[in-house]
Amino acid sequence: MRIFRYWNNSLKCLGVITDDDKVYRLDSPDLIALVREAKAANVPTAEYVRSLVLNQVPLEVPADSLDLAVPIDAPEVWAAGVTYLRSREARNYEATDGRLDAETFYDKVYDAERPELFMKSTAARTVGPGEPVCIRSDSSWQVPEAELGLVLDSEGAIIGYTAGNDMSCRDIEGENPLYLPQAKIWRRSCSIGPFVRLADTVADPYALTIACRIYRDGAKVVDESANTGQLKRRLEDLVSFLKKDNELFDGTVLLTGTCLVPPNQFTLASGDRIEIEIEGIGTLTNTAVYTHELEAAGTHA
Repeated sequence: MRIFRYWNNSLKCLGVITDDDKVYRLDSPDLIALVREAKAANVPTAEYVRSLVLNQVPLEVPADSLDLAVPIDAPEVWAAGVTYLRSREARNYEATDGRLDAETFYDKVYDAERPELFMKSTAARTVGPGEPVCIRSDSSWQVPEAELGLVLDSEGAIIGYTAGNDMSCRDIEGENPLYLPQAKIWRRSCSIGPFVRLADTVADPYALTIACRIYRDGAKVVDESANTGQLKRRLEDLVSFLKKDNELFDGTVLLTGTCLVPPNQFTLASGDRIEIEIEGIGTLTNTAVYTHELEAAGTHA
């Protein structure tokens, strides 16, 4: 069961795709309100949603044909790093100019009890399906990172799963680890969506296929896939460190790291279409552009 939002004229509406692929509009204003309503009714969220749509007439159009919006206005998006072996290898390549014969701090954090966690984005910097993501102007080696996102409540409970794009500058991070915020955080450097799969409808979050495809001038130039079963850390462990002596807000998203890194010689170009697909969740599609191109087009958000 997947929750989404879509534009109806100038209003954001909440919708659901049920297990039989029918699409319904929901009267709740957003996902967090829906979860609170279910909690007040003392039933799991998925069960509560089923009761809401029991006697409703479904929409006559598929969800993908609607004008989809970012599924949740995450007040904060956090991210975990070096949680997959492929990510450790990529970070080591960046930090050593391709020399992989010496241990680095990325090896140490991969094996440490404490994970790497960092602030990735805010609601104002995060975009949804179909919206442009930005290429940082002072980076010459930039890639998307396909990640499973956890949607959390203020207590750290996982209420849903979504797809996330953690745009990253490999050259800036590789130059100096202290540059990590600049390598990760800028305008439109994060996207999430298109749907949030309710946690109580996911049998095993460690058995999800993740794919990343990038198209340039109509040709597929990157096509990678992996599985969340390759994740070294447990999801609840990542959340436990995130909330330790920290304040979480309802709707916080935690991106859990990437197992998909484009080839080392690849960097994004303006106009590239990025598709991040997670089994059972959906396909998040964004186009990469430079900030000045957005400004020229009159897009300032």
